[in-house]
Amino acid sequence: MKKVIAEAFEQHTGALAFLSKHTAAIERIAAVLIKSLKRKGKIMVAGNGGSASDAQHFVAELVGRFKKNRMPLAAVALTANTSIITAVGNDFGFDEVFSYQLKALGRPKDVLFVLSTSGNSANIIKAVIDARKKDITTVALLGKDGGKLKTMVDFQITIPSDTPRAQEMHGFIIHVLSELIENEFCPHKS
Repeated sequence: MKKVIAEAFEQHTGALAFLSKHTAAIERIAAVLIKSLKRKGKIMVAGNGGSASDAQHFVAELVGRFKKNRMPLAAVALTANTSIITAVGNDFGFDEVFSYQLKALGRPKDVLFVLSTSGNSANIIKAVIDARKKDITTVALLGKDGGKLKTMVDFQITIPSDTPRAQEMHGFIIHVLSELIENEFCPHKS
């Protein structure tokens, strides 16, 4: 037990140390998201499994609040509507579950923000391809080597770790982004 715990701490701190060298990438992504929101665009967020939970978590921070009471910000989790996901998955295939929603909701001022610890999720790749066709900016939080998505998106941060450590860092990034965005739209304490 102690060995597993010690290794988890070591891997986590190693991933955090790696991420601490990439603060400029976090700042760039925050700027892209803020620009979209200021232009009356929205942030559409998608992921599978634990990354689907992270997608919904990020949207909750934006629409609700992170630390401050403020106006809600335009964000939608493409992972949250089970009726759409199951209907599209059943009728057109699981690879289309995010793409169909993006086609219905996405506009050029929007951002598609995806999370994938492999970088190779077919439904995320399809959504990114369709976002680019609609001139929608794409952002990805990735794991391992970034997979196919690393070179497909406009902005990305890849955590070169296994799934658990990558997801921990994705959660950290989501919180930092939430605070940066919130500070832009609500610069005073509340």
